[in-house]
Amino acid sequence: MAETIEALERRIDELRVAVREAVLAGDRALAGQRRSALRSAEQAWEDALDEAAPEQTETFAQAGPGSSGAPDEPSARAGSLLPLREQVYEALSLLQVPAAPKLIATVHEAFFGATFPTTRVTSLKRDEERSFRTAPFARPYYICAALSADYLAPSRGLLAVSTWPLELRVIGSLSPRVDFLTAAIRVAEAIERIPEPPSAARRLLERFAASVSGAISPGGGADPAAVSEAARAELAVHRDADARVRRAAADRARGLHHAEQLFGTAVFRDRAGDGAAAQDGADPVNGADAGEAADIAGRAARE
Repeated sequence: MAETIEALERRIDELRVAVREAVLAGDRALAGQRRSALRSAEQAWEDALDEAAPEQTETFAQAGPGSSGAPDEPSARAGSLLPLREQVYEALSLLQVPAAPKLIATVHEAFFGATFPTTRVTSLKRDEERSFRTAPFARPYYICAALSADYLAPSRGLLAVSTWPLELRVIGSLSPRVDFLTAAIRVAEAIERIPEPPSAARRLLERFAASVSGAISPGGGADPAAVSEAARAELAVHRDADARVRRAAADRARGLHHAEQLFGTAVFRDRAGDGAAAQDGADPVNGADAGEAADIAGRAARE
C-alpha cells in the first residue's frame, strides 16, 4: 500500500508540472485534460489513504488487550505510511505558525500517531529547495523556511509552508510570543475536536498552558477552552504591533525572487539556514531563546 501511495504522489507531481506547461503554452484543451487527470490521481490518492487506515486499525485490534499498541496511545517508534514531507505538513497545518523540527515531531506524534527523527527534517528543507529551483511551483506546497524580518534570512531552523501568506512566514521581534500563543490555541482547538484525546496531546497542552497566564485551572490541569481563552487574551495585546512589523517585512520580501521568498536571501543562508540542526534542541516555536516551547516539546516527548 505504501508503494501505491508513493507512486500516486509522484504521478500527482508530474501532472501538476504538465498542467503548468499546458497553461503557459496557451493550450486550454490540453490543460483541461491534464487537470482532469490530476483530479483523478488526487482522488485515487485519497482512496488509497482511506484503504490504509482500516488495516492499521485492524492490526491494533488483533494485538489484544495485553499489547502496548493501543490505538489512542501509539508507540514512540510508530511509523507512518506518509512521506516525511507530508507528516511535517500535517503538523504545521495544525499549528498554523512556523515551528522547529522538535515541536513538529512532537505535535505529529501527539495528534497523528507517528513520529520521526528530527535530524531528517534538516535534509528535507534542502530537498524542498532543490526541488523548487528545479521545477518552480510543480508541487502543491513546499516545506520552506521562516524568514527573519530584518534581513529576510532563514530564521534559525524554523519551518513553514509555502502556501501561507508572507506575513505569516516572517518573524519579527514580537512574532515568537505571538506564534507561541497561536500554537497553544491551535493545539487546544485540535484537542476539543477529539472525543478522547491521546494522553500525549493532553500533556502537550499542559506544557503550553504552563507558560500562559490564567490557562491552568484552579484545580490543576489544562482545559482546552480555558487555554484558548487565556492565550487569546494575551494575543490581543501583541497582535497589532506584530502584524505591522510582519506586513512591512512581507512587502520587502515580495521584491525578492520566488525562491528567496521561500528559502531566504542567499547572502545569509549559510549562516542562518544551515543552523537548523544546531537549533533542533532550541525553542521550536519561538526561535533563539530556548524558552517555553522547547521545554514543552522536550518534556512532552520524554513523558
